Amino acid sequence: MSVPISYLSVILIWSTTPLAIQWSGNDVGFQFGVAARMSIGLIALLVLLKVMKIRFPWHKKARRIYLISGITLYIAMSFVYWGAQQIPSGWISVVFGLSPVFTSVLASLLLKDSQLSSMRITGMLLGLVGLIVVFIEGVSISSYAMFGIAATVIAASSQSIGSVLIKQQQPDFHPVAITAGSITIALPLFYLNCVVAGGWPETIPLRSALSILYLGIIGSAIGFPLYFYLLKKLAPERVAIVTLITPITALLLGSFLNGEIISSKVWSGTTLILAGLTLYEYGKYIPHVKKWKIRWLQRPL
Repeated sequence: MSVPISYLSVILIWSTTPLAIQWSGNDVGFQFGVAARMSIGLIALLVLLKVMKIRFPWHKKARRIYLISGITLYIAMSFVYWGAQQIPSGWISVVFGLSPVFTSVLASLLLKDSQLSSMRITGMLLGLVGLIVVFIEGVSISSYAMFGIAATVIAASSQSIGSVLIKQQQPDFHPVAITAGSITIALPLFYLNCVVAGGWPETIPLRSALSILYLGIIGSAIGFPLYFYLLKKLAPERVAIVTLITPITALLLGSFLNGEIISSKVWSGTTLILAGLTLYEYGKYIPHVKKWKIRWLQRPL
């Protein structure tokens, strides 16, 4: 698949995933929704491993990576699926837009991978202010919405922690195998949730079934490999643009397809988060812009 098509596909998948998560939990319970998605995703990934002849290691290091990834996946998915039942679907993508910031901060602390410049700290603070604005909007709606936002923040943080801890282990095998291994570890925990909460539905509405199928095959088995394909083919700065686009597209899709109301506070918070993320990712280029402006202003009239 070409890079432009892959890029557009990732944007489309990430934009539609929050709404699909919400729909997959309606009428069947979010515990069943995530367990069914992971089951379908694991089957699809195992088929992909077989077709692509990708090695699926099970040595000590691999099991440790699967355990780290599986536990953080379980925490992230459990919280985001619960939160999706309490808040508009587009808000999920807005909060997850801060994931690159969470990941980078954790990497600088745990891996000493990068230093936080003043520009990056400014961008991080701006993003957090935007998150607070969205949080305040949630408080004004209901306490459940407030807890839904908090759950989504926990989910995004767990995903970021997992990414950093996996990188710390320096995996030397295919990311599709890592994904399959992590789901193998997490799946029994998702089934346990269903048993404890009594989350087995008697019937599955068509929309919920299609959403689960979409998330299992497109969201898990296709979206993840495409994302890593882009990371191999493009500079990280160009891949990071995806996180600047998907919050907007997810909000619009939630409004058009699910009748979700986007208030001015949510737009303001989203703008602040995206501005902070832009500053965080691309602030290093600003000094060059300033110098160019100074030279331009000094030109004779």
